[in-house]
Formats: sequence, structure tokens, C-alpha cells
Amino acid sequence: QVHLVESGGGSVQAGGSLRLSCVASAYSNVYVGWFRRAPGKEREGVAALSSGGGSPYYADSVKGRFTISQDNAKNTVYLQMDSLKPEDTAMYYCAARSVGSYWIPLRASSYNYWGQGTQVTVSS
Repeated sequence: QVHLVESGGGSVQAGGSLRLSCVASAYSNVYVGWFRRAPGKEREGVAALSSGGGSPYYADSVKGRFTISQDNAKNTVYLQMDSLKPEDTAMYYCAARSVGSYWIPLRASSYNYWGQGTQVTVSS
């Protein structure tokens, strides 16, 4: 069982930045992803990585603007969001699963542990 807690959401103007944090109760041999859901829209995979290293994965909509990173010593995964746009407004969720099964990084069904979410609102 992995318990995830997100923080760092808030309200910013377009062009601004936010850094989301996801603290995991256990952080070893896991895949972690950030997802978002805007009102009336499908859940979207934003970024993902493996705790063991390797290149991260990004949705085309955020490439070049968002950066996912990890601090293994703090059991924490970050999502640095720069050049924010109004269309980035959504509830953002952190998700995790244990390494060992076939993993599609930006697909929600690849994960079995989810946090409660943190709201990001970007105004124009």
C-alpha cells in the first residue's frame, strides 16, 4: 500500500509558475505519474517517471513547460510547472504503482495508488 499526498496547488496568472509536490509513504521501485482533470474533460496524463531512473515522460501539451523530478531521500516527486496557461487549470493528481508490471506511463489504468489531488487555477 502506498499513500500519496499532493500539495502546492493554487491560483496564478497566465505565464506564472507553480511547483507541485507528491509525498509517498513508500518510495522504492515505483512508477509515479502526474495526471489532471479539468471540468468536463477526460483525465489526462501529464508526466511520469520511474523511481529507478531513466527518462521521464511528458504529454505533448506540457512538453517544454513542465518538469517532473524526484527526491528519493524525501520520498517526493515534484512537478514544476512554468509558462502556465489557462488551459492548464485542473485538479492535479499524483499516482503510483509498483515496478514489475507492464507500464504505460501516461495511462491512468497503469496506476493503482492515487492521491486526493491539488487544484491549479490559471487566470488569463
